[in-house]
Amino acid sequence: MKICFVINGLETEGPKTSVYLMTKAHKRGHEVFVASVGDFSFSSSAPLAMHCVAIPEGSDPKNAEEFLNALKSEDARKLRLSAKELDVIFLRNNPTEEEAGREWAEHAGVAFGRMMQREDVLVLNDAFALSHAFIDKLYFEELPEEIKPASIITRSLDEIMEFYEKYNKKIVLKPLEGSGGQDVYLIDENEKNINQITTALKQQGYIIAQEFLPAVKDGDVRVLLMNGQVLMEDGKHAVVRRKGSEGEFRSNLALGGSADYSEFTEDMKRIIELTSPKLIKDGLFLVGLDIVEDKLIEINVLSPGGLEVMESVGLPDFTTSIIESIEKKVEYKKMSDGQITNKELATMVF
Repeated sequence: MKICFVINGLETEGPKTSVYLMTKAHKRGHEVFVASVGDFSFSSSAPLAMHCVAIPEGSDPKNAEEFLNALKSEDARKLRLSAKELDVIFLRNNPTEEEAGREWAEHAGVAFGRMMQREDVLVLNDAFALSHAFIDKLYFEELPEEIKPASIITRSLDEIMEFYEKYNKKIVLKPLEGSGGQDVYLIDENEKNINQITTALKQQGYIIAQEFLPAVKDGDVRVLLMNGQVLMEDGKHAVVRRKGSEGEFRSNLALGGSADYSEFTEDMKRIIELTSPKLIKDGLFLVGLDIVEDKLIEINVLSPGGLEVMESVGLPDFTTSIIESIEKKVEYKKMSDGQITNKELATMVF
């Protein structure tokens, strides 16, 4: 198959989940292309096209680092491909990581992804589902109350203070649109700058105030779901515990957190049982859940990651299972001759 990965930009890409998936697809004999959100090209008289990059012909990268280096090398191939030449578009760009001055890029991937679907290209995650879940912290609020900590979304300091008092003067504040643990604050009785923090967060938009879960001291658990089910390979679950550095309640790996093995618990299973029907219905192929004990604290539908740390904790990297699933979707799409929607294909289990 011919698969194109859409990322924020090649210059900022690191050897993480997206590149792990590219490398595995290449090793399985597929043609792999990479485009940034600024590389689409539309003409009213021709199919949608993309300016793509591919590794040099004949190169044989052994791992994700080598694959990324080959993509960034002077010998990398530059191509312009129309939608008709591609089987799959994998939307792996994260709008929340775009820098100031690139606001135009935030919605571009999803918007052009919708157009690609209309050109009969398989798009993962389903682009219309991503449009609906674009602010994933709002999408999170559509999930069952029993699996979530209490929270409010507001720009009112008065409402935040009422919430603070209600939940024992210990809450977490974070921007509605953010990722990687950036600008996330623990607010307790010792915090004297709540007004300043709230004012700063308001400059980014809406604020989430969330009930503090004491168990977060032991970190959280990232669970990767594929087709609405916990991702598995060789009988092992794609579940990894993340713990913050000393004195840090945030466990994001991007902030220096560490990864460790975690059992797949009954609480995690219950959360997935209550979450997966919606993910399947909406067409969300690959999703990350962040869990603290019996509570889901975040859902990641925009470029969920974590594959790059799996082997370090004794697990498979799970890329084989993901690429195999995509292969089967492409094969079935061809056999179905347009009788099945992109959304249905996105989460179909074979």
